[in-house]
Amino acid sequence: MRAAHALTVLFWLQALLMTIGLMQRVRLWRAGKPAAASWLNIAAAPKRYFVDLHRVVARDSEIATAHIAAAGGAVLVLLLIAANYGLALYSLAFDRALVIAAAIMLFGAWLMWRRRRRPPSRLSRGPWMRLPLMLAAVASGTILLALTAHAATIMASLIATLALALICIGCGEALLGVGAGGPMKHALTGFLHLAFHPRPERFRGSGATALRPIDLQRAPFGAGKPSDFDWNRLLSFDACVECGKCEAACPAFAAGQPLNPKKLIQDLVVGFTGGSDARYAGQATPGLPVGNHSGAPERAILPGLIDERTLWSCTTCRACVEECPMLIEHVDAIVDLRRHRTLMLGELPEPAAACLEQLRTTETQGGYPLAARYDWATDLGLRTLHPGEATEYLLICGEGAYEPRYQKTLRALVGLLNAARVDFAILGALERDCGDTARRLGDEAGFSELAKRNIATLARFNFKHILTADPHALHCLRNEYPALGGHYNVVHHSELLDRLLNAGRLATSPRPATARITYHDPCYLGRYNGEYDAPRRLLQSLGIVVEEMSRSRRTSRCCGGGGGAPLSDIPGARRIPDMRVDDARSIGAEVIAVACPGCASMLQGVVAPRPEIVDIAELVAERLSSP
Repeated sequence: MRAAHALTVLFWLQALLMTIGLMQRVRLWRAGKPAAASWLNIAAAPKRYFVDLHRVVARDSEIATAHIAAAGGAVLVLLLIAANYGLALYSLAFDRALVIAAAIMLFGAWLMWRRRRRPPSRLSRGPWMRLPLMLAAVASGTILLALTAHAATIMASLIATLALALICIGCGEALLGVGAGGPMKHALTGFLHLAFHPRPERFRGSGATALRPIDLQRAPFGAGKPSDFDWNRLLSFDACVECGKCEAACPAFAAGQPLNPKKLIQDLVVGFTGGSDARYAGQATPGLPVGNHSGAPERAILPGLIDERTLWSCTTCRACVEECPMLIEHVDAIVDLRRHRTLMLGELPEPAAACLEQLRTTETQGGYPLAARYDWATDLGLRTLHPGEATEYLLICGEGAYEPRYQKTLRALVGLLNAARVDFAILGALERDCGDTARRLGDEAGFSELAKRNIATLARFNFKHILTADPHALHCLRNEYPALGGHYNVVHHSELLDRLLNAGRLATSPRPATARITYHDPCYLGRYNGEYDAPRRLLQSLGIVVEEMSRSRRTSRCCGGGGGAPLSDIPGARRIPDMRVDDARSIGAEVIAVACPGCASMLQGVVAPRPEIVDIAELVAERLSSP
């Protein structure tokens, strides 16, 4: 029983050291700003772990199996040791259960080791390569100790001593992980991150993709140094497991632009813990060697810790957020950093600065007259809504209405609405920019001003729904205006056209396509608003068989047009739209169906020969039967 007593002492010693290590991490997180959080959320963390987190992990069956076995087995081992040895019960039945739990943990460690023998490039090396061995040491030692704890022979004592040594080796790595920021810190930081997540609404089924307003009466705005982030956002950075799934999903990284979302998060960890990035063991940010960046909680993040070009390379497509198994919000962090550069310093790429100036003076991004937005429709007899009048659908076209390519889509859409006898109208010269680009570029003040003016304008009119063919306008009006008092039912044109076809209000002639057609999911319609099916149903109703690209639906590759990225114009090895067109070429597509004016513009700009770019409204209009 001496080994059992030794394990009791070891358990409580480790509990003490782990508590000290955790307090060290808490001290680091508290460098951030205060943020509302309830200790009651700890009770919600298990559900968030087993349901929300594992929903992401389960996308890779191999990793899911390894994680369930290793993490699940480890939790069972810890609980059984706490009960049997921590409380000095020394029950034979508990030891038998402990053998089973440790065997499961050992199996998970073996699966992890097997995967890391030939790890994908996105995985960090260094200390992370020791993780399977550490877990195996703890699991093996636990099995040996549980099998010999009740024996009194010399051989049993020797085996128990070996078992204790293995447990000490494995747990030593865990203790260093918590206090010194090694791999095993994620076991605690990840759990607490789920409990105190900066976006708790993510766990209520709301999607939670809207940026949150900031207090424009209280400077500083955004995050200029690590301590400007809320404490629970620093905690979220600390929960990163360096799996690199964000890196593999990032279109800017793939294009060779100076952005690696994993490295960005790890740099922010360096920022609030202090030191340099010399210990980073993953792939570098393209064009930026590792080891040249350092930071501290009160030191400016740019340029010493993060290169300014990194901020402006992001398209805000949320591919990184979608793939992150720890549910970290990379885009929110980037926008907070941009807010500080834009609002506090006025430092942003010149084309982006010019766009924001145009928005302030003309309420359009290109400096166009508001009345010219509908010049393309002078021959269509569109009804302009006036105060006191009512309509079912208020058509908001967005900034793309000044562009000839999008005007073709809008003319097709108007023709379809008239054919279906839809009651709709426009604002005409009263329609201004919705503020999406200003907000993504960090100009929260400009966004807030535009949004408040739009909300006041819309309050003068009587309508049931807002209709738009622009997913960026849809997201802004549907999800971000409510925080400022604007609550609307906003419908994308793909959704409405799908309903009209199903209701028989549009008479079309479905026929097989003569060309291979693929569909490109817009980020702000798909990942931001969860709409993947309506455009596909619409195309299928026309007799079109959609040839899916390898990256489609939630994994769709961004066109490169979001987040003000075209205005920042950060060079890389390739252009993001070129890569997206290559995705279509790889399956032999001759037509790319789109549902966003930004996507149409970006993909249309790819040098020919390339597939034809056609909006789904145009495809429906082509098959509209004559009355």
